[in-house]
Amino acid sequence: MERRLTSPRYQPSPAYRDAGPYRTGVLLVNSGTPDSLTSSGVRSFLRRLLRDRRTIETSRAIWCWILYLIILPLRPKLVLPKYRRVWTERGSPLLVHSGALRDALRSTLRDQHGEPVAVELGMLYSTPDVAQGLAALRDAGAQRIIVLPLFPQYSATTNAAAYDQVGTALRGWRHVPELHLLADYATEPAYIDALAQSVRAWRAEHGAGEHLLMTFHGIPAKYAGLGDPYARKCQLTAQALAGALELPDDAWSLSFQSRVGRMEWLKPYTDNVVPELARRGVKTLDAVCPGFAVDCLETVDEIGHECDVAFRAAGGRELRYIPALNASAAQVQVVRTLLRPLL
Repeated sequence: MERRLTSPRYQPSPAYRDAGPYRTGVLLVNSGTPDSLTSSGVRSFLRRLLRDRRTIETSRAIWCWILYLIILPLRPKLVLPKYRRVWTERGSPLLVHSGALRDALRSTLRDQHGEPVAVELGMLYSTPDVAQGLAALRDAGAQRIIVLPLFPQYSATTNAAAYDQVGTALRGWRHVPELHLLADYATEPAYIDALAQSVRAWRAEHGAGEHLLMTFHGIPAKYAGLGDPYARKCQLTAQALAGALELPDDAWSLSFQSRVGRMEWLKPYTDNVVPELARRGVKTLDAVCPGFAVDCLETVDEIGHECDVAFRAAGGRELRYIPALNASAAQVQVVRTLLRPLL
């Protein structure tokens, strides 16, 4: 009689993965910066930034005419001197600090099994870009990727732009990894505490100014009207930071910087608030930029230099910029706290 051979039903273990070690990777996403301190470097960065529909929602036919015939021929020459003021021996401060944060996380992040986590950096509008960062994680064996946009307050112009580029990059992958997109962290207690500690430490060393200005990057007001929650997220961060510092209402202000063009942006405008505070009698003004994870042109030059000049011209004595968290131990701990539930 013929014997029939049967195989037991295959039951993989809960930890089973079909393609080797199941390594976790983290992609840090930031906005970007010129790749070189040249007009062509600035032009290339601006072209990538301003062609993104998340940045500019104007009709493409109208906007491309403005971009290619007016902005790109003229603006790089105007912006290049600003970059020269902040450029370091290692390059753009945004890239230097973002890279330092990546390196610090590489040396400290471990998953729940104690294995090292792969960490890469992806820039939205410069190199290394998002696609390159994802490819590096794939090459490192990451089959589970956590995307953390380094934009504490959600906006479609930043966080959603990061999600767009991740999706576009993965469309060409045969084996798409398990993916986690982290939302913002506008009121994350670890983040608010880190900000508060940085302000306290700076004031302990330099003395406290008479007023604290919390200035955030602006967006067109119509974006908020269409449902972008950014303005409210910034308000929540500012209120939480003021509460952590135990500041009375008249000891701090919120404003929005970096507006361009003639359309209305989120108000109040930083370049109006700064001289107004000087005219009100504030002599020493401290400024912090809670919307920037690392220092860049908008913090070091726009606030630390240009706003200081405007403040003094209006009668103030000094505007002191309090640096971003950058690659500090406090910033590393913030990121570890955000990632912990997923590692």
